[in-house]
Amino acid sequence: MYHSTALLLRDGRVLVGGSNPHNYYNFTGVLFPTELSLEAFSPAYLNPENSSLRPKIILPASHAKLKYNQNLEVKFMVARTVALDKLSVTMVAPSFTTLSFSMNLRLLVLGSEKVIGIGNNTYMVQVTTPGSGNLAPLGYYLLFLVHQDIPSEGIWVNLQ
Repeated sequence: MYHSTALLLRDGRVLVGGSNPHNYYNFTGVLFPTELSLEAFSPAYLNPENSSLRPKIILPASHAKLKYNQNLEVKFMVARTVALDKLSVTMVAPSFTTLSFSMNLRLLVLGSEKVIGIGNNTYMVQVTTPGSGNLAPLGYYLLFLVHQDIPSEGIWVNLQ
């Protein structure tokens, strides 16, 4: 699609939108004709059979303020036993789009030191935020916890 974009949503779906005028479009009497399409794509990781693997972030709270090189404890729940070797914490910078180019889009995988069980199906993983603005410019990011390739719902965090 011409003038299109794809955007990762907090719940893990991907929103695809844009315009795609075609040869048979009627341009008569319209100053700037276009056709707008929006579609929310639900990847296989959102299928109901994967819900017991999908983590739920408990802490930090959404809109938490983070600093560079900060030790951060991410508390989460998973309905099944956690596969420690298949767990990661990521930060995704939202992109801004112009003419179908998504600028600033970046995925950061945070280094994790340890994962511990702290209760019934409740765990805590200790991670370190990016060390500088060279890796992660100041601003908002979606923080996800990914377990066996199934992401949690993202929470917004503000890197200051």
